[in-house]
Amino acid sequence: MKKSNYFSILILSIFISTNLLAQSESPYETSFKYDGPAVAAGLGLSYLGVTLIKNKSELTPSEVLSKSKDDVFFIDRFAAGNYSEQADKDSYIPFYASFAVAPIVALIDGKQRSHYGQVSVMFLETMSAAAASFTIAAGLVERSRPLVYNTSLPVADRQDKDEQRSFFAGHTTATAAATFFAAKVFSDFNPDSKLKPYVWAAAAAVPALVGYQRLRAGKHFLTDNILGYGVGMACGILIPQLHKKTNNTNLSVAPVVGFNYQGMGLTYKFKN
Repeated sequence: MKKSNYFSILILSIFISTNLLAQSESPYETSFKYDGPAVAAGLGLSYLGVTLIKNKSELTPSEVLSKSKDDVFFIDRFAAGNYSEQADKDSYIPFYASFAVAPIVALIDGKQRSHYGQVSVMFLETMSAAAASFTIAAGLVERSRPLVYNTSLPVADRQDKDEQRSFFAGHTTATAAATFFAAKVFSDFNPDSKLKPYVWAAAAAVPALVGYQRLRAGKHFLTDNILGYGVGMACGILIPQLHKKTNNTNLSVAPVVGFNYQGMGLTYKFKN
């Protein structure tokens, strides 16, 4: 995902998130004491990930020419060499649309509308956590995109450093985080709604479509998309769940910094 596009969305979300007042009728509770550091950590780690990506090195011509589909993990081998500019362009339509889903649903749904600031804070936390996960992974893991194995493309295009961050799928991750967040929040505000099955079906279908297009475009392998889908879905569902007033899971998401590692950690505290 392009740095400018993603951070434009995050900056807009920061402006919205200034309203942190939790309403009594809401199924959630937010607190600047906890949500402020969580948002700051997510944005900081996202920036770190983007910096790591920016500092990656391109392949040498000899390294490009030594690439073989036989070296690709057998599950992903069928995608090695995929390339489609049209599929790449098409993937951005549902991708960008997904970012508007949660804000629009929150405005349309009367129950969410009166808690728009609170929902926006959780949305920002969700998207920043998703961004931190895939940008850091893409910055640290060396994996060429499927199109690098396409011998009909110019070597200069295949060796570009932007084509060496296949792991894991950022577009799929971000889309899944946005759509599953919208479905989770809608369900929590409207537990008896007959629309819930359709909302969840749409939430599952949109990131799957994005992943399929990224696969056809030669931007990511199948496993990149599967992992991205799972991480995005987890962020979209878990972060609202952690804010629920009735949440007694002792589950928490927090930044983790250690030797040669920075990321978001998921912890579970056992009761005494």
